[in-house]
Amino acid sequence: MNFLIAPNAFKGTIEADEAAEIIGNAILVKMPDANLTVCPIADGGDGTCFLLGKALNLEQVFEIALDPLGRPIKGFYFLDPWRKTAYLDVSTVSGIKSLKPHERNPWITSTFGTGELIKKAADSDAEHIILGLGGSATVDLGIGILIGLGFLFLDEKGREIPVFSEGFISKIRFIQSPIPKPNLKFTCLCDVNNHFFGPLGAIPVFGPQKGLKKEDQEKFENDCSKALELMAKKSGKQLADRESFGAAGGIAFGLSFFFPMKIEMGAKWFFEKVGIESKIKTADIIITGEGRYDSQSASGKGSFELLQLARKHGKKTVLITSGNGGKDSGFDEVIQLPDLDFSKKDFHEKAKENFEKEVLSYDFFG
Repeated sequence: MNFLIAPNAFKGTIEADEAAEIIGNAILVKMPDANLTVCPIADGGDGTCFLLGKALNLEQVFEIALDPLGRPIKGFYFLDPWRKTAYLDVSTVSGIKSLKPHERNPWITSTFGTGELIKKAADSDAEHIILGLGGSATVDLGIGILIGLGFLFLDEKGREIPVFSEGFISKIRFIQSPIPKPNLKFTCLCDVNNHFFGPLGAIPVFGPQKGLKKEDQEKFENDCSKALELMAKKSGKQLADRESFGAAGGIAFGLSFFFPMKIEMGAKWFFEKVGIESKIKTADIIITGEGRYDSQSASGKGSFELLQLARKHGKKTVLITSGNGGKDSGFDEVIQLPDLDFSKKDFHEKAKENFEKEVLSYDFFG
């Protein structure tokens, strides 16, 4: 029997590749001669470019960069020298996972470290940057990345504003572009379609989880609006909010003024790159999963998009998830994980324990 094991990450608990390993081991315990194709998936969320780099067997380049608060952290990118392309996730060095809850503060946090990694990739002859936007800690419009690439943001007296300084965005009055400007183009991968502005924009929807207080949202949005107007003026381009510009605190929005940039919903792009459809064709059973399948999952999330391809080829598909959202969603069967108490210190260990228990007890051959 042929299995395609293709889980997404279980956000905050189990990474996609770890989940795939657990599922594969559980199947082999019951059916040692099963034929397994393992392809952990991503949809533009945290870790998308890591999985792409591994799936494409690219060189992983490790570098030291700065985290969202300016502390040294070990980062990496994947390099495809033949295509002059680098793959990296914003979350690698500018991710929310690198901060404790009390450290989250979008008035200070910056994507500068991601800019450092991109600059190092460009120094290795990369011209096309595939940038995974999921899991960011910032709402800085990609300004930190631009600084890492040589742009200068100046205050009212023409002085360079120190990166990681309090209220950085509110102090911007002038912008200087590097000469020459890096020869780069960007493809940004995301898993949300929110605009930057509006009631469902980056600040009201994603700001609170990044440390922005509700009473500060209006001022922060006004500061961002003024900074974007300055970037538009500097670049000679129109200020136009687009779908998915709200992802990762407006990174794609800021980059779009100064570089060729396109933004893609990550799941379909990922599936095309790793050839997922050919793997589906040869499978008898497809096993996927995500932390909590809900109404948002149908908006481009990996498990949902995988289900559409599985249906196209008439393949049985099993979903592993918590909550009740997976029921009546089109999957042939759902393995429901117990809910976690995230207030407990051992919730990570409990999540893995629950996952292994439920997967081992499930009859994949029934």
